[in-house]
Amino acid sequence: MERLKLVLQYFQSNSESISNGICIILALVSVKLYTSFDFNCPCLPQYNKLYSLGVMIVPPIILFFLGVLVNRHTGVMMDEWMRPIGNRSKNPAVVKYLFSAMIQRALLAPMVWILVTLLDGKIFICAFSVSVDPALFSGLPNNTGLDVVKIMAKVPCKEDVIFKNNSFHKAVSRYVRCYSQAVGWSILLFLIVLGAMGRLIKPCIDNHAIFLQTRYWSNYLDVEQKLFDETCVLHARDFARKCVIQFFEDMREDTVLHLPHPHFITNVREEWEEEEEERLHGITKQEQVDQLLNKWYYSKPDLDVTRIAHRPKTCVSWKNHEGKTLYSDV
Repeated sequence: MERLKLVLQYFQSNSESISNGICIILALVSVKLYTSFDFNCPCLPQYNKLYSLGVMIVPPIILFFLGVLVNRHTGVMMDEWMRPIGNRSKNPAVVKYLFSAMIQRALLAPMVWILVTLLDGKIFICAFSVSVDPALFSGLPNNTGLDVVKIMAKVPCKEDVIFKNNSFHKAVSRYVRCYSQAVGWSILLFLIVLGAMGRLIKPCIDNHAIFLQTRYWSNYLDVEQKLFDETCVLHARDFARKCVIQFFEDMREDTVLHLPHPHFITNVREEWEEEEEERLHGITKQEQVDQLLNKWYYSKPDLDVTRIAHRPKTCVSWKNHEGKTLYSDV
C-alpha cells in the first residue's frame, strides 16, 4: 500500500510525471483491449491479409492520436508555437523538445499493441498463411476439392472440417507464429538498443547546459500556464461573488436597522474585503478582464522578475522609552 502511495505521489508531482502515467495507462489499456478482443480470421484468400493488417495498424493509429490528445505537452507546444511574439521571443529549441517528448509518449501505446500482436502471432498467421509453401509440411488435405490457396487461407480456422483429424494446420500455424515472434522480439531488441545508444551518445554530441536550459524553460511554460489558469479561476470566483452580492444589495430595500456592532466584526470584515480586493488585483470590470486576457495572449510578459523580487518591504523595530532598539527584523 505504501508503495502504491509513493507511485501515485510521483505521478502527481508534475505534469511530466502525469503525462508518463497517462501513457503507461494507455499502454496497459492497449494490452487489455487486445486480450479481450476476439480475433476471427475471415479465412478467405482475398480478405485475410487486408483484415489482419487492418487490425494490426488501425488500433495503433487510434492509440497514437489518443496519446497526442491526452498529452499536456501537446497544448503547451501548440500555445508556444502559435502565440504572437509580443514582448517575449520564441525559443525553437523548447518547441522541438516539447514535440519530441509528445511523440515519444504518444508512441508507447501503439508500439505495445504491435509488439503484443506479433508475439501472440494470431494476426500474423491470418495474414501470411497463404504465403507459406505447403510442400514443407505433410498432411495437406487434397481430397476436399479446394485449390491450395483456399486451403492455406483456412489454416487460421482450426475448427474447419477439412482439418478434422489432421495436424497440417497446427504445423503451418507454428511455422508462421515463429516468424511472427521473431519479428516481434527483433523490433523490441532494436528499440532497446536504439534507446540505450541514444542515451549513451547524446551527452557526447549535445551541449548538456543547453539541454538543461531547454528542459527548464519547457517546464516553466507548463507551470506558468497552470498558475495563470489557477489565478483566473480564483479571480472568476471572487468576481462572481462580488457580482452576486452587489445584485442582492441593489435589490434590498433601503431600511436601516440599528443594532450594536462589535468592533472585532468590523475588523474581520475589513480584512476579508482586503483579501478579496487583493485576489481581484484591481480588475473589476468585464472590459478590464477582456483586456487582461487579450494582453496575456498577444503580449506575454518579459522573463524578468527583478522589480517584484527586489521591491522594498516593511521592517519593524521596537524601542524603549530611551530610544534603544529592543528588537528589529531588519
